[in-house]
Amino acid sequence: MQEIADREKWPYWSVRYWMDKYNIQRRSWSAANYIKYNPSGDPFNIKKLKTKKDIELFNLGVGLFLGEGTKKNKFNVIVTNSDYRILQLYLKFLREICGAEETKIKAALNIFDDINPKKALNFWSKMTEIPTSRFGKTIIRKSRGGSYKNKSVYGTLTIYLANTKLKSLMDGWCKKALDIV
Repeated sequence: MQEIADREKWPYWSVRYWMDKYNIQRRSWSAANYIKYNPSGDPFNIKKLKTKKDIELFNLGVGLFLGEGTKKNKFNVIVTNSDYRILQLYLKFLREICGAEETKIKAALNIFDDINPKKALNFWSKMTEIPTSRFGKTIIRKSRGGSYKNKSVYGTLTIYLANTKLKSLMDGWCKKALDIV
């Protein structure tokens, strides 16, 4: 409404009045921003699950999110793990099933201070095919010393995809999966 008012040089309340008078529905702030920042439509296209392999990848992707994902964030689909194969599988789900726009996939590295940050960053970039330019600032935590039997040599990686609609779909898929139990 504010953009219409600005464009037409009208007061905001005039636009609101006429929309109310003619019962024109308004978008929520979230929906308006989504359209503004995605003028070509949704930046993803969920694949129709036709083959057994597609169904299997879909189920694995949802399962990985259920087990390793951040559920409380409303805007991002986030998964963290220290095993590159698990993250490769999850990325395959995002790319092939969800049709995620490659440039929207981001990553963040979390390591102890006894791990070489550059070596870890290059490892994760190679394993995930995410360029280092799409990695956020590396989080380096103080090592507590001692011996780690299962210490990750390259730390943990968090995969981020910021999309409220995809997050909403993922929440629905997770609910449906949990309703089976």
